[in-house]
Amino acid sequence: MTRGRGSGPVRIGLTGPIGCGKSTVARHLGDRGAIVIDADHVAREATRPGEPALAAIERRFGPEVIAADGSLDRAALGRRVFDDPEELRALEAITHPAIRPRLLAALEAAAQTEAPAVALEAIRLIEGGYTDLLDEVWLIVCDRSAQQARLADRGLDAAEAGRRMARQAGLLERARGVATRTLDTSGSLEATLGGVDAALDEAIAAAARRRADRVG
Repeated sequence: MTRGRGSGPVRIGLTGPIGCGKSTVARHLGDRGAIVIDADHVAREATRPGEPALAAIERRFGPEVIAADGSLDRAALGRRVFDDPEELRALEAITHPAIRPRLLAALEAAAQTEAPAVALEAIRLIEGGYTDLLDEVWLIVCDRSAQQARLADRGLDAAEAGRRMARQAGLLERARGVATRTLDTSGSLEATLGGVDAALDEAIAAAARRRADRVG
């Protein structure tokens, strides 16, 4: 039998701007026994060679977004859609129908386990319509200087980092309206992981209270 929301592992969505530590939080949740579902990894699977979505991307955007080995050239595609909302919408119209069933299946499989939590890491968690499937949404944020430093560590120059940060400005506003918790990762790694531990313990306890209320 399919478990309903609030039974089984607590379902947590992770979202937030680039460079603010979503993957760090997700890894630590995994260390705590959570099942982690990375939407970006699922997107890569949905667009690998042989998948219908990759063929559709090539038809829409041309062979220049396909690498020599037949795989998706994500950097080339990113340059094509990053600053063009119309092109981005065209891409999402292809990829979302391919990605969503995989994410739903992963969430359903996780719900049947004895894991304490399942974490869905997705930068477009809200836009993808996944929040109604979750018990909690965690917004992962950091201050601008920490974000810039982390993007620099990834090899992005200041101009490119600034463009990406500006492009995601609306994400914070949308996420604040639905976030259950906001975790600031600007401090030390130790402080960040301590905050994740506390948030996870609180989320598990809250889920247990909801189950008890339904039984009572």
